[in-house]
Amino acid sequence: MIPAERLQTVKEYYFSKKLREVRGLAAQGKPIINMGIGSPDLKPDQQVVNALQQSLSDPSAHQYQSYQGLPALREAMASFYTEKFKVSLDADSEVLPLMGSKEGIMHISLAYLNPGDEVLIPDPGYPTYSSVTKLVQAEPVYYDLTEASGWLPDLEELAKKDLSRVKLMWVSYPHMPTGAKASKRFFEQLIAFAKAHDILIVNDNPYSFVLNDQPQSLLAVDGAKEMVLELNSLSKTFNLAGWRVGMVMGASTHIQNILKVKSNMDSGMFYGIQKGAIQALKSEGTWYQNMNAVYESRRELIWKLADILGCSYDKNAAGMFVWAKLPDGSPSAEKFIDDILYEKSVFITPGTIFGKNGAGYIRFSLCVPEEKIEEAIRRF
Repeated sequence: MIPAERLQTVKEYYFSKKLREVRGLAAQGKPIINMGIGSPDLKPDQQVVNALQQSLSDPSAHQYQSYQGLPALREAMASFYTEKFKVSLDADSEVLPLMGSKEGIMHISLAYLNPGDEVLIPDPGYPTYSSVTKLVQAEPVYYDLTEASGWLPDLEELAKKDLSRVKLMWVSYPHMPTGAKASKRFFEQLIAFAKAHDILIVNDNPYSFVLNDQPQSLLAVDGAKEMVLELNSLSKTFNLAGWRVGMVMGASTHIQNILKVKSNMDSGMFYGIQKGAIQALKSEGTWYQNMNAVYESRRELIWKLADILGCSYDKNAAGMFVWAKLPDGSPSAEKFIDDILYEKSVFITPGTIFGKNGAGYIRFSLCVPEEKIEEAIRRF
């Protein structure tokens, strides 16, 4: 059988392929230290695990669940946004739980994009924005983010282009992979840009609470709700990556459109996971403080390693990565990280997997115990 032509537009996800190679080296006895992927190695709060365990004896625990999630979960998500971002949401119509925010990228694209529609995608940015756009046969239009611009788009330059076919624009602040933060002023300008060109902005916002002292939501801007969808996730904030819990928020009409897709794609999130997620969303301030204290210590060590490698970096960046610029005269990011992988058994992500503007950069993950980072430093 010949596969669908759409598969010719995408490649296997970088980490899916590269981590097979890394695991193969580990199987050969190489002492691999994986600084590549942002998979939290810290445990969830024990109360969250307890909530899941205790739910397993509930009468409805093992039945199909609502496509919209438990009412209590939607209410917890709405309350979380009210408390943390000062955003008021109707739990019944403006919040939709997801099995991880990654599926939301596909659902939103299926709900809004026709073949030939154009999508504004950041470069550098999360590769899934581009691959999903191609899979639904829309056309990616990349907009440049550079260190000189603070990794923010030049909206004035964008406005000079023909945007008549653009339907969606993906943004992500705090930005992945660079950790750049956006100001409220920029968010206001972004909403004005969206209204002027009739573009639906989707803000992918999973890193707000990791090493970031001013969490923000694009939905907090006046008049944003009609022009904005926001994705969020419990993966990074609450160390629940493998649980696959995310959410999308926005105007009820947008949520209903996404639900038309989602309700045909799955049969609801497992009850126990929803109960655990409800407990996580009620976490007290000490949870965030303790988590960030760990990441802060690790980041200090990653900075030390980056210094040894001659890299430069922004100490004000947020999120669970360190985005570092290679020293002048270095080989390509791919060769740089492969040399380190084969010679020192340390895996770091090359910036080029996030776009052409990632050339000359590498990305370290903070999801590595301190003793492993110290071991990596000793190897150099």
